[in-house]
Amino acid sequence: MAHINPYLHFNGNAEEAFAFYRSVFGGDFAVIVRFKDMSFEGAPSFEAEAEKIAHIALPIGQHSMLLGSDTPEQMGKHSEMETRSKISIQAATREEADHIYHGLSAGGHIEMPLAASPWGTYFGMFRDKYGIEWMVDYDPRPKG
Repeated sequence: MAHINPYLHFNGNAEEAFAFYRSVFGGDFAVIVRFKDMSFEGAPSFEAEAEKIAHIALPIGQHSMLLGSDTPEQMGKHSEMETRSKISIQAATREEADHIYHGLSAGGHIEMPLAASPWGTYFGMFRDKYGIEWMVDYDPRPKG
């Protein structure tokens, strides 16, 4: 079965953002590649951004990865307040939903408080302090 892994782009603060995400989700980075490591024939020069992140991967759970990079300045800046796609997290327990929601929303903007939803789940939405939009959901109903 295929897996979907969100890939996030940042304006030079990917390492800071991913350290924050790791503080909430735990675990270790599967890979960190900096622009200085990108040496191949015909590669553009990223000398001024050598220490910035070209690719980073944080495993989340058994089958998911949160992936990201800094966007080189020569490619322009991302609007951090644009309406982006949201990353939806399905928590295994209510406690996990609380931990993820409160951890990731720290310093961000709450769009919908974590509470019982009209569709029967424990749900909340927010934009984190890096401008990334998240939805956290826990469904207490029995599966099957």
